[in-house]
Amino acid sequence: MDCPRWLPLESNPEFVNCLGMKPTWQFGDVYGLDPELLSMVPRPVCAVLLLFPVTEKYEAFKQEEEEKLKGQQQVSPDIYFIKQTIGNACGTIGLIHAVANNQSHLEFESDSPLKKFIEQTVKMTPEERATFLEKDESIRVTHESSAQEGQSEAPSLDEKVNLHFIAFVNVGGQLYELDGRKPFPVVHGKTSEDTFLEDAVEVCKIFMARDPQEVRFTIIALSKDSY
Repeated sequence: MDCPRWLPLESNPEFVNCLGMKPTWQFGDVYGLDPELLSMVPRPVCAVLLLFPVTEKYEAFKQEEEEKLKGQQQVSPDIYFIKQTIGNACGTIGLIHAVANNQSHLEFESDSPLKKFIEQTVKMTPEERATFLEKDESIRVTHESSAQEGQSEAPSLDEKVNLHFIAFVNVGGQLYELDGRKPFPVVHGKTSEDTFLEDAVEVCKIFMARDPQEVRFTIIALSKDSY
């Protein structure tokens, strides 16, 4: 059976507001990885999204990593992780990962579809959450309207998009990479609220070094609004 497909989503920050998250925290681009440019990102940062190209090198690495890490990691039971079963939904999955693992920081409107989805799925397995998302019309409709409002012309449903969103979060003082295409979260070691952005960026640099010919990388930080 074919998996359901959504329109590909650009890094459209309005999307999160449409899902009922109050703008006390905002997504913003990280314009460079050197200390001076990182210092311009408002703090604190509670999540980082990385948009990167899925290449043959990356797919080979992903397979090796999965075999190496299977059963070797201690993953906090507090981590909210959802599998991706919907084509082109990685932007929404990344957003759910960023928000669901930072609920103590974030504020929501009373009718927020995102908050409702997280509350309804909190006790489910990652696979059950994925099935539940397939049936969640309010998130799908918001995703697709945001995809059509992106900065460039949205590709069609069937067009193969080789860019992928993943999220980095700090749960219990550990830096986690959350990717719905992977079978489990990946632990990248210790972090703290103060060093989280720099620690996440160090992992992003490894993604970039793996494909040095590629330029299609975007890093987005979820920061407390400084205004």
